[in-house]
Amino acid sequence: MFIDEARIEVRAGKGGDGIISFRRDKFVAKGGPDGGNGGDGGSIWLAVSPRMTTLSDYRRQKLFKAESGQNGGRNNRRGKSGEDLVLYFPQGTVLKISNLKSQISNKIDLINKADKIEIAKGGKGGHGNAWFKSSTNQAPRNRQLGRKGEKFILELELKLLADAGIIGLPNSGKSTLLSRLTHAHPKIADYPFTTLEPNLGVLDFSEFGLGKKSLVLADIPGLVEDAHQGKGLGIRFLKHIERCKVLIHIIDSTSDDVVRDYKTINSELKNYSKKLMKKKQIVVLNKIDAISKKELSKKLIKLKRYSPNPISAVAGRGIRELLIKFLSM
Repeated sequence: MFIDEARIEVRAGKGGDGIISFRRDKFVAKGGPDGGNGGDGGSIWLAVSPRMTTLSDYRRQKLFKAESGQNGGRNNRRGKSGEDLVLYFPQGTVLKISNLKSQISNKIDLINKADKIEIAKGGKGGHGNAWFKSSTNQAPRNRQLGRKGEKFILELELKLLADAGIIGLPNSGKSTLLSRLTHAHPKIADYPFTTLEPNLGVLDFSEFGLGKKSLVLADIPGLVEDAHQGKGLGIRFLKHIERCKVLIHIIDSTSDDVVRDYKTINSELKNYSKKLMKKKQIVVLNKIDAISKKELSKKLIKLKRYSPNPISAVAGRGIRELLIKFLSM
Protein backbone atom coordinates (compact mmCIF):
# COMPACT_ATOMS: atom_id res chain seq x y z
CA MET A 1 0.00 0.00 0.00
CA PHE A 2 1.31 3.44 -0.96
CA ILE A 3 1.59 5.61 2.14
CA ASP A 4 2.19 9.31 1.39
CA GLU A 5 0.89 10.89 4.60
CA ALA A 6 1.66 10.27 8.28
CA ARG A 7 1.73 12.01 11.65
CA ILE A 8 4.42 11.31 14.23
CA GLU A 9 5.81 12.74 17.46
CA VAL A 10 9.54 13.22 18.07
CA ARG A 11 11.20 13.75 21.45
CA ALA A 12 14.85 14.60 21.89
CA GLY A 13 16.63 13.10 24.89
CA LYS A 14 16.67 14.68 28.32
CA GLY A 15 19.98 15.88 29.70
CA GLY A 16 21.41 13.87 32.58
CA ASP A 17 21.32 15.33 36.11
CA GLY A 18 24.38 16.66 37.88
CA ILE A 19 24.96 15.03 41.27
CA ILE A 20 26.01 16.10 44.73
CA SER A 21 29.04 14.17 45.94
CA PHE A 22 32.13 14.71 48.12
CA ARG A 23 35.48 12.97 48.12
CA ARG A 24 35.71 10.20 50.66
CA ASP A 25 39.39 9.32 50.62
CA LYS A 26 40.75 7.25 53.50
CA PHE A 27 43.18 9.86 54.79
CA VAL A 28 41.19 12.97 53.84
CA ALA A 29 38.75 13.98 56.56
CA LYS A 30 36.94 16.62 54.59
CA GLY A 31 37.15 15.97 50.86
CA GLY A 32 35.99 18.58 48.40
CA PRO A 33 32.97 18.34 46.06
CA ASP A 34 33.37 15.86 43.23
CA GLY A 35 29.84 15.59 41.78
CA GLY A 36 30.05 15.28 37.99
CA ASN A 37 27.92 16.88 35.29
CA GLY A 38 25.18 15.03 33.44
CA GLY A 39 25.56 14.10 29.79
CA ASP A 40 23.62 15.91 27.06
CA GLY A 41 20.49 14.33 25.63
CA GLY A 42 20.54 12.98 22.09
CA SER A 43 19.09 15.10 19.29
CA ILE A 44 16.76 14.01 16.48
CA TRP A 45 17.82 14.54 12.88
CA LEU A 46 15.94 14.29 9.57
CA ALA A 47 17.68 12.84 6.52
CA VAL A 48 16.86 11.66 3.01
CA SER A 49 17.10 8.01 2.00
CA PRO A 50 17.20 7.42 -1.79
CA ARG A 51 15.95 3.87 -1.19
CA MET A 52 12.67 4.98 0.40
CA THR A 53 9.66 5.66 -1.82
CA THR A 54 6.79 5.81 0.70
CA LEU A 55 6.13 6.80 4.32
CA SER A 56 5.12 3.26 5.27
CA ASP A 57 7.81 3.12 7.98
CA TYR A 58 5.80 5.73 9.89
CA ARG A 59 2.40 4.11 9.48
CA ARG A 60 2.41 2.17 12.75
CA GLN A 61 5.13 3.64 14.96
CA LYS A 62 4.09 7.14 15.98
CA LEU A 63 6.56 8.11 18.71
CA PHE A 64 10.31 8.43 18.20
CA LYS A 65 12.64 9.27 21.10
CA ALA A 66 16.36 9.96 21.20
CA GLU A 67 18.42 8.59 24.07
CA SER A 68 18.67 10.63 27.28
CA GLY A 69 22.01 11.59 28.79
CA GLN A 70 23.28 9.73 31.83
CA ASN A 71 23.57 11.36 35.24
CA GLY A 72 26.96 12.59 36.42
CA GLY A 73 29.09 10.38 38.66
CA ARG A 74 31.48 10.69 41.57
CA ASN A 75 35.08 11.76 41.09
CA ASN A 76 33.91 14.46 38.65
CA ARG A 77 32.81 11.89 36.11
CA ARG A 78 30.60 13.33 33.41
CA GLY A 79 27.59 11.25 32.39
CA LYS A 80 27.60 9.74 28.92
CA SER A 81 25.68 11.78 26.33
CA GLY A 82 22.65 10.18 24.71
CA GLU A 83 22.86 8.86 21.16
CA ASP A 84 21.30 10.99 18.43
CA LEU A 85 18.40 9.50 16.46
CA VAL A 86 18.32 9.92 12.68
CA LEU A 87 14.92 9.52 10.97
CA TYR A 88 15.04 8.81 7.24
CA PHE A 89 12.43 9.95 4.73
CA PRO A 90 11.88 9.67 0.97
CA GLN A 91 13.18 12.52 -1.14
CA GLY A 92 10.38 15.04 -1.60
CA THR A 93 8.87 14.69 1.89
CA VAL A 94 7.32 17.86 3.31
CA LEU A 95 7.26 18.11 7.11
CA LYS A 96 4.97 20.51 8.94
CA ILE A 97 6.34 21.05 12.43
CA SER A 98 4.21 21.98 15.42
CA ASN A 99 5.64 22.76 18.85
CA LEU A 100 3.61 20.80 21.40
CA LYS A 101 3.53 23.77 23.78
CA SER A 102 3.25 26.88 21.65
CA GLN A 103 1.67 25.39 18.50
CA ILE A 104 4.18 27.30 16.40
CA SER A 105 4.31 25.69 12.97
CA ASN A 106 7.00 25.58 10.35
CA LYS A 107 7.73 23.56 7.21
CA ILE A 108 10.76 21.67 6.00
CA ASP A 109 11.00 20.36 2.45
CA LEU A 110 13.45 17.49 2.00
CA ILE A 111 14.29 17.97 -1.65
CA ASN A 112 18.02 17.29 -1.81
CA LYS A 113 19.52 13.85 -1.27
CA ALA A 114 22.19 15.36 0.98
CA ASP A 115 19.68 17.02 3.30
CA LYS A 116 20.30 16.33 7.00
CA ILE A 117 18.59 18.63 9.47
CA GLU A 118 18.55 18.73 13.26
CA ILE A 119 14.86 18.99 14.12
CA ALA A 120 14.77 18.47 17.91
CA LYS A 121 17.77 19.36 20.07
CA GLY A 122 18.63 17.27 23.07
CA GLY A 123 18.58 18.81 26.55
CA LYS A 124 21.81 20.01 28.14
CA GLY A 125 23.19 18.01 31.01
CA GLY A 126 23.01 19.58 34.47
CA HIS A 127 26.04 20.64 36.51
CA GLY A 128 27.20 18.63 39.51
CA ASN A 129 28.14 20.31 42.76
CA ALA A 130 31.85 20.36 41.82
CA TRP A 131 30.98 22.97 39.16
CA PHE A 132 29.63 25.32 41.85
CA LYS A 133 32.79 25.30 43.97
CA SER A 134 34.32 28.74 44.51
CA SER A 135 36.65 30.54 46.90
CA THR A 136 33.67 31.53 49.00
CA ASN A 137 31.81 28.24 48.72
CA GLN A 138 34.20 25.33 49.25
CA ALA A 139 31.48 22.71 49.89
CA PRO A 140 28.49 23.51 47.65
CA ARG A 141 25.43 21.34 48.10
CA ASN A 142 23.57 22.44 45.02
CA ARG A 143 23.40 20.90 41.57
CA GLN A 144 21.47 21.27 38.31
CA LEU A 145 18.96 18.87 36.83
CA GLY A 146 19.29 18.05 33.16
CA ARG A 147 17.09 20.01 30.78
CA LYS A 148 14.32 18.36 28.80
CA GLY A 149 14.85 17.83 25.09
CA GLU A 150 12.70 19.50 22.46
CA LYS A 151 9.59 17.69 21.28
CA PHE A 152 7.44 18.26 18.23
CA ILE A 153 4.56 16.86 16.23
CA LEU A 154 5.48 16.25 12.58
CA GLU A 155 2.84 16.12 9.85
CA LEU A 156 4.43 14.22 6.97
CA GLU A 157 3.41 14.55 3.35
CA LEU A 158 5.23 12.97 0.43
CA LYS A 159 5.21 14.80 -2.89
CA LEU A 160 7.00 12.81 -5.56
CA LEU A 161 9.98 14.37 -7.29
CA ALA A 162 9.64 13.79 -11.02
CA ASP A 163 10.59 15.79 -14.10
CA ALA A 164 7.36 14.92 -15.89
CA GLY A 165 3.99 13.60 -14.77
CA ILE A 166 1.77 11.42 -16.95
CA ILE A 167 -1.86 12.41 -16.38
CA GLY A 168 -5.22 11.50 -17.88
CA LEU A 169 -8.54 9.82 -17.23
CA PRO A 170 -8.58 6.21 -15.96
CA ASN A 171 -7.69 3.58 -18.55
CA SER A 172 -6.22 6.09 -20.98
CA GLY A 173 -2.91 4.22 -21.16
CA LYS A 174 -0.67 6.08 -18.71
CA SER A 175 0.91 2.97 -17.21
CA THR A 176 1.43 1.45 -20.65
CA LEU A 177 3.25 4.57 -21.81
CA LEU A 178 5.40 4.59 -18.67
CA SER A 179 6.42 0.99 -19.28
CA ARG A 180 7.15 1.78 -22.94
CA LEU A 181 9.36 4.75 -22.10
CA THR A 182 11.12 3.34 -19.04
CA HIS A 183 11.95 0.06 -17.38
CA ALA A 184 9.14 0.47 -14.86
CA HIS A 185 6.62 -2.37 -14.63
CA PRO A 186 3.35 -0.93 -13.32
CA LYS A 187 0.23 -3.06 -13.12
CA ILE A 188 -1.68 -2.75 -16.39
CA ALA A 189 -5.25 -3.94 -17.04
CA ASP A 190 -8.31 -2.88 -19.01
CA TYR A 191 -10.36 -1.39 -16.20
CA PRO A 192 -10.39 1.93 -14.32
CA PHE A 193 -8.07 2.57 -11.38
CA THR A 194 -5.66 -0.23 -12.17
CA THR A 195 -2.98 2.10 -10.83
CA LEU A 196 -3.60 2.71 -7.14
CA GLU A 197 -0.35 4.52 -6.46
CA PRO A 198 2.08 6.70 -8.43
CA ASN A 199 4.77 4.80 -10.31
CA LEU A 200 8.20 6.17 -11.17
CA GLY A 201 10.49 5.31 -14.03
CA VAL A 202 13.67 6.74 -15.59
CA LEU A 203 13.47 7.72 -19.25
CA ASP A 204 16.84 7.30 -20.97
CA PHE A 205 16.75 9.17 -24.28
CA SER A 206 19.83 7.31 -25.50
CA GLU A 207 17.74 4.15 -25.78
CA PHE A 208 15.76 5.94 -28.49
CA GLY A 209 18.84 7.38 -30.19
CA LEU A 210 18.12 10.88 -28.90
CA GLY A 211 21.20 11.78 -26.87
CA LYS A 212 22.37 11.12 -23.33
CA LYS A 213 19.69 13.03 -21.43
CA SER A 214 17.57 11.21 -18.84
CA LEU A 215 14.69 12.22 -16.61
CA VAL A 216 12.21 10.79 -14.12
CA LEU A 217 8.61 10.14 -15.17
CA ALA A 218 5.69 9.66 -12.78
CA ASP A 219 2.53 7.81 -13.73
CA ILE A 220 -0.22 9.55 -11.73
CA PRO A 221 -3.30 7.40 -10.98
CA GLY A 222 -6.31 8.22 -13.14
CA LEU A 223 -8.13 11.43 -12.36
CA VAL A 224 -11.89 11.81 -12.76
CA GLU A 225 -14.32 14.70 -12.66
CA ASP A 226 -14.44 16.25 -9.16
CA ALA A 227 -11.13 14.61 -8.25
CA HIS A 228 -10.16 17.89 -6.54
CA GLN A 229 -13.02 17.21 -4.10
CA GLY A 230 -11.82 13.69 -3.39
CA LYS A 231 -13.85 11.73 -5.93
CA GLY A 232 -12.28 8.56 -7.32
CA LEU A 233 -8.67 8.47 -6.21
CA GLY A 234 -9.10 12.19 -5.76
CA ILE A 235 -7.04 14.95 -4.31
CA ARG A 236 -4.62 12.49 -2.75
CA PHE A 237 -2.65 12.15 -5.98
CA LEU A 238 -3.04 15.64 -7.42
CA LYS A 239 -0.32 16.86 -5.06
CA HIS A 240 2.20 14.59 -6.78
CA ILE A 241 1.88 16.72 -9.94
CA GLU A 242 2.96 19.90 -8.17
CA ARG A 243 6.70 19.30 -8.53
CA CYS A 244 6.61 18.12 -12.16
CA LYS A 245 8.06 20.51 -14.71
CA VAL A 246 6.05 19.10 -17.62
CA LEU A 247 2.75 17.20 -17.81
CA ILE A 248 2.14 14.52 -20.42
CA HIS A 249 -1.63 14.57 -20.86
CA ILE A 250 -2.92 11.32 -22.35
CA ILE A 251 -6.31 11.13 -24.06
CA ASP A 252 -7.91 7.85 -25.14
CA SER A 253 -8.60 8.08 -28.87
CA THR A 254 -11.45 5.53 -28.54
CA SER A 255 -13.39 8.00 -26.36
CA ASP A 256 -16.64 9.47 -27.75
CA ASP A 257 -15.56 13.00 -26.85
CA VAL A 258 -11.82 13.63 -26.72
CA VAL A 259 -12.23 17.39 -26.20
CA ARG A 260 -14.43 16.80 -23.17
CA ASP A 261 -11.85 14.42 -21.74
CA TYR A 262 -9.12 17.02 -22.23
CA LYS A 263 -11.18 19.72 -20.51
CA THR A 264 -12.21 17.44 -17.64
CA ILE A 265 -8.61 16.85 -16.58
CA ASN A 266 -7.60 20.49 -16.94
CA SER A 267 -10.62 21.59 -14.96
CA GLU A 268 -9.48 19.36 -12.09
CA LEU A 269 -5.96 20.75 -12.27
CA LYS A 270 -7.29 24.31 -12.17
CA ASN A 271 -9.67 23.63 -9.27
CA TYR A 272 -6.87 22.06 -7.27
CA SER A 273 -4.28 24.75 -7.95
CA LYS A 274 -4.08 27.42 -10.62
CA LYS A 275 -0.31 26.92 -10.59
CA LEU A 276 -0.80 23.55 -12.27
CA MET A 277 -2.35 25.25 -15.27
CA LYS A 278 0.88 27.18 -15.83
CA LYS A 279 2.87 24.00 -16.36
CA LYS A 280 3.80 22.96 -19.87
CA GLN A 281 1.60 20.20 -21.27
CA ILE A 282 2.24 17.72 -24.04
CA VAL A 283 -1.11 16.38 -25.27
CA VAL A 284 -1.00 12.76 -26.42
CA LEU A 285 -3.76 10.97 -28.31
CA ASN A 286 -3.21 7.32 -27.42
CA LYS A 287 -4.54 3.98 -28.78
CA ILE A 288 -4.52 5.13 -32.40
CA ASP A 289 -4.15 1.51 -33.46
CA ALA A 290 -7.69 0.89 -32.14
CA ILE A 291 -9.46 3.34 -34.47
CA SER A 292 -9.66 3.89 -38.24
CA LYS A 293 -7.52 6.45 -40.06
CA LYS A 294 -10.64 8.46 -40.85
CA GLU A 295 -11.71 8.57 -37.22
CA LEU A 296 -8.18 9.45 -36.13
CA SER A 297 -8.10 12.36 -38.58
CA LYS A 298 -11.37 13.74 -37.18
CA LYS A 299 -10.16 13.57 -33.60
CA LEU A 300 -6.83 15.16 -34.39
CA ILE A 301 -8.72 18.05 -36.00
CA LYS A 302 -10.90 18.43 -32.89
CA LEU A 303 -7.78 18.63 -30.71
CA LYS A 304 -5.80 20.74 -33.19
CA ARG A 305 -5.57 23.80 -30.91
CA TYR A 306 -3.80 21.62 -28.30
CA SER A 307 -1.19 20.26 -30.75
CA PRO A 308 -1.93 16.55 -30.11
CA ASN A 309 0.70 13.85 -30.59
CA PRO A 310 -0.84 10.61 -31.97
CA ILE A 311 0.70 7.44 -30.52
CA SER A 312 0.05 3.82 -29.71
CA ALA A 313 1.82 3.03 -26.45
CA VAL A 314 1.06 -0.68 -26.93
CA ALA A 315 2.44 -0.89 -30.48
CA GLY A 316 5.17 1.70 -29.98
CA ARG A 317 3.92 3.93 -32.80
CA GLY A 318 4.70 7.65 -32.58
CA ILE A 319 6.90 7.25 -29.49
CA ARG A 320 10.09 8.64 -30.99
CA GLU A 321 8.22 11.62 -32.44
CA LEU A 322 6.71 12.26 -29.01
CA LEU A 323 10.14 12.28 -27.38
CA ILE A 324 11.51 14.68 -30.02
CA LYS A 325 8.60 16.98 -29.15
CA PHE A 326 9.44 16.59 -25.47
CA LEU A 327 13.08 17.55 -26.02
CA SER A 328 12.04 20.66 -27.97
CA MET A 329 10.06 22.10 -25.04
